[in-house]
Amino acid sequence: MAEADPGIFAGLPVIPEVIVDNATDLDARLRAADRPFVVRRLVADWPLVAAGRRSSAEARAYLLSYARGMPFTVSVGAPATDGGRLFYDDAMGMNFRTMRAALPEIFGRIGQFEDRADAPPVYLASIDVKGYFTGLHEANHVDLCDREPLASIWIGTRTRVAAHNDTPDNLACVAVGRRRFTLFPREQFRNLYLGPVDNTPAGRAVSMVDFYAPDLGRFPRFVDALAHAQVAELEAGDALYIPSMWWHHVEGLAPFNVLVNYWWRTTPRWLGNPQDALNHAMMAIRDLPEADRAHWRDLFDYYVFGDAGAAAAHLPEGGRGVLAPMTAEGAGRMRGYLLRQLQQ
Repeated sequence: MAEADPGIFAGLPVIPEVIVDNATDLDARLRAADRPFVVRRLVADWPLVAAGRRSSAEARAYLLSYARGMPFTVSVGAPATDGGRLFYDDAMGMNFRTMRAALPEIFGRIGQFEDRADAPPVYLASIDVKGYFTGLHEANHVDLCDREPLASIWIGTRTRVAAHNDTPDNLACVAVGRRRFTLFPREQFRNLYLGPVDNTPAGRAVSMVDFYAPDLGRFPRFVDALAHAQVAELEAGDALYIPSMWWHHVEGLAPFNVLVNYWWRTTPRWLGNPQDALNHAMMAIRDLPEADRAHWRDLFDYYVFGDAGAAAAHLPEGGRGVLAPMTAEGAGRMRGYLLRQLQQ
């Protein structure tokens, strides 16, 4: 199968590259970074990378040697799916099917269609490495010092995943094949024309713009998004740092692709998910009368976005409740309170 025309990607600025000498150097760069960067050959010494360089069949055999044998969730598109684009259909359902299957069966199907132009896109997304494989993480991992990341593996054929973002910071490492990432700063969400937040291909709202055929009549501000875009093509062994909330459009460019990524948060684990707060606010506040919404906006500024100390300064320290600096215990009490309220 011929590779997709790079189209709009060809003229975009490339994501800067840095050189790291060791785990301490990488740690320092991650702590200082507020923008994406590429590290070439960061994981070039992984055995999985070596297997993939020999052949995609050897990469699949290598992964199977560590698999625990439990079924995997896999997405399969129709052969006519546009360049492997996993997206909505015309009715805002999905243009792919999701099913459970054993990894040998999935890999057998990938191998059967690998060299065919009509190969259906097959995608295993965000698989917990430690949960589904025994020893794979230990043999192929990045030393991230004192971070406690979630390590996930992404396996698939030629695919295109619409621009989306994630709350955690992300280090994405290409282990097999090639991938192209197109990134946008977090503030570009208005220019990416996001889809629904409650009906998504993979849990996060995605851009409705087809990057290979952007409809600028329907999505005119996408031109402004492109003015802030950066692109990187990664070979096996390369890695990309994606800061929290940066938008990324991801393509698997080879007939078989494997990526391992690490997600971590710099905030305590017991803090709530901001997306949950946004979703609840849409349900509870968005459709109120204008005057009420203005008042709630003022309250949010006072309690959430303003000076937290000022909001509680008139209260004794022992009686500030949730207005005090948040702790794990306080977060637990608030979570319980919210659950009780939502059940009423």
